[in-house]
Amino acid sequence: MGLIDELWNEIEKNYSGKNRHYHNLNHLEFMMKLAFEYKSELVDIDTLLFSVFYHDIVYNSKRSDNELKSAEIAKVRLKRLGLPSDRITKCHEQILATKEHGNDTESDTNFLVDFDLAILGDEHENYLDYTKKIRKEYSVYPDFFYNKGRKKVLRHFLEMDRIFKTNEFKMNFEEQARKNIRTELGEE
Repeated sequence: MGLIDELWNEIEKNYSGKNRHYHNLNHLEFMMKLAFEYKSELVDIDTLLFSVFYHDIVYNSKRSDNELKSAEIAKVRLKRLGLPSDRITKCHEQILATKEHGNDTESDTNFLVDFDLAILGDEHENYLDYTKKIRKEYSVYPDFFYNKGRKKVLRHFLEMDRIFKTNEFKMNFEEQARKNIRTELGEE
């Protein structure tokens, strides 16, 4: 088995874990489709795709350092692939940006964050399916604890000036995202 097969098998294994109900291979596929749909807007699609592959390679609902651990794994794996250090650094920074979902000066990073959050602005049925899968990923927590944390996250998104960082996603998905979130909170 070659290095690329070895690395892909690791990605596939991690994203196929039994507790992966949303942050799984379907999530990667969803993000990859968006990357190719917006390819003409991207500066470095190759690095962005590595960021997609590795952004949730570590996902444990009991921990708050998943992005950091994922970014560190990406650094090691991309070094093994022989990527230049500037692209490895960019990938590392892009993965870390998926934690806070803030605005970045680097456009590809903003697209990555928007790809990661795109489900928020999807049709309500798809959004509802997403919420059920997220709840399963956090099934270790009782409802009273989960619901409190979920409301905090949703409020955080509503309080942002803009959920989506790129103009394309803001124009196409912002309104629906806010509607989906308000509906989940029982405000619509």
